[in-house]
Amino acid sequence: QVQLVESGGGLVQDGGSLRLSCAASGPTFSNYAMGWFRQAPGKEREFVAAISRSGASTYYADSVKGRFTISRDNRKNSVYLQMNSLKSEDTAVYYCAAARMLDATESHYEYWGQGTQVTVSS
Repeated sequence: QVQLVESGGGLVQDGGSLRLSCAASGPTFSNYAMGWFRQAPGKEREFVAAISRSGASTYYADSVKGRFTISRDNRKNSVYLQMNSLKSEDTAVYYCAAARMLDATESHYEYWGQGTQVTVSS
């Protein structure tokens, strides 16, 4: 069982930056690939970024490529999402999730956090 808790969300102006963190409980964090997803009001939840178990491989949605960076620290059981050049369309609740393999498919993720709100004002 892996429990995930996100933090770092908030209100930021268009063009600003935020860093999201996700802390995982349990000794098996390094056994899981980690992903970030987001859900805007009235929309389906969508994939944002994912990172492999070791951190050597990453994968991004086209909409955030070049602006967002996913990273992890297995010693701290944490995964991060650095978000730069934020736009109003990035406004959403952001979730971290754990999967067995690096993947962009929501249904392949086994464990989910409760989410953190990111609001970008224009």
